[in-house]
This record gives sequence, structure tokens and C-alpha cells, in this order.
Amino acid sequence: MSTDELIKNLNANRPPAMQTLGGEVLEFDKEENAATVRFTAGSSLCNPDGGIQGGFICGMLDAAMANAVFCLLGDVAIVATLEIKVSYLEVSRQGELFARGTVIRSGKTVTFLEAELRDADGKLLATASSTARVIRKN
Repeated sequence: MSTDELIKNLNANRPPAMQTLGGEVLEFDKEENAATVRFTAGSSLCNPDGGIQGGFICGMLDAAMANAVFCLLGDVAIVATLEIKVSYLEVSRQGELFARGTVIRSGKTVTFLEAELRDADGKLLATASSTARVIRKN
């Protein structure tokens, strides 16, 4: 399956969490092993002061990293996060946000990942690093 077909399939079969976050995979950079995901964050993701709640930011970063694995390896059924560290650099507000998840190294069953979240103006809002278990399709 081509990368474009894979991305189309990922977007057509978005899991409920990705739908809640308003996420859509835009592209995969084969040279950098990186997936870019656009999120349309509405008020339902915000806390009382209007900032997006940190758990949703973590979910966006996690989703971008998982989609990078799906795009790179193709035959993956599940990307199970073993650990994740998030650094919140700025308050994230509703609107369009862009996460870029990158596969740093992928072994037989474990992969190491990084991600950045930016607003529509390119301002860096949060970063993450993660280790995940890769479960292949049978």
C-alpha cells in the first residue's frame, strides 16, 4: 500500500480518541520518518481559563507519534505506549494545531519516538518523547 493510500485509510478509520481531538493525518515524510497531524481543537477540550487541558495535548502528541509508526512500518496493528514524557512550553488555545511525530529508532517490538505540537503560526507549544511497543498484524 502506498503512503498516500495508508494515510487515506488511517483518516477513514480514525479511532474515537482521534475523532474527539479533531485529528487528521496530513502527510508522512519518509526521509525523516515523521507524520504530521492537524488537530482542530474546540472549546470542549479547554479548561475554564480557555487553555486546552494537558491530557488532550498529551493525546495529540501521542497520536502523532503512533501515526508515524503506522506510516513507517505499515503492518502495525497496535502502537502501545509504554511511557511518555510531555513538556508544556506554552498555553495551547483552541483552533488548528499541528503535531509532528517522529520515529527515532524502531526495533522488532519497541520503538522510540518524539513529537512537537505547534499552533497555526508555528509557535512551539509542547514536546514529547515516548517509548512504545509495536504489535504487528498477524
